[in-house]
Amino acid sequence: MPTDEKVVFITIDDGWVHDPAVARTLVDRRIPASLFLLPGATSYDTQYFTDMVGQGRVSVENHTVNHPDLTTLDAAGKDAEVCGAGEQLAATFGREPKLLRPPYGAVNDDVRLAAKACGVKALITWTYDFTTWGETPATPQLHAGDIVLLHFTPTLGADLQRALDAAKAAGLKPAALMPHLRSAGLVP
Repeated sequence: MPTDEKVVFITIDDGWVHDPAVARTLVDRRIPASLFLLPGATSYDTQYFTDMVGQGRVSVENHTVNHPDLTTLDAAGKDAEVCGAGEQLAATFGREPKLLRPPYGAVNDDVRLAAKACGVKALITWTYDFTTWGETPATPQLHAGDIVLLHFTPTLGADLQRALDAAKAAGLKPAALMPHLRSAGLVP
């Protein structure tokens, strides 16, 4: 995301693995992060996320209900996935998500229209995926405004630390996404 500030944005997807050490890291170090959650992944241990939201600097955002490629769905399917997740997350966390991460980063004009109809203010993709999917990926050189993608997997603690180390090496600090989107005029 374009910015002159020396910041990077930490985003974490899905929500299936609830590692208490990761929650402590985010809360104790006051790391701003956007959590793009699937409602089903939060439902079996909602407190894991509500504690992070209440004590830390994290926000809960929309990642759909079932993680489909939204570009392959008809209008009713897009609505069920995006609006449905927004409604479920709002019921759980008391706040309607304003950001959507389309699964797989799959976006087209129909997805944009469906998201807007569901109250989404911005679609968020990513610059680099730090998630370990089998092999630890190479650590990229981060730049101001990069959006780091992580996932709630068993390797999240190590992946998060790698991302934070890469940010520090580049002279960047994690920042909350929504205020920067607003100041850039990308959301009202």
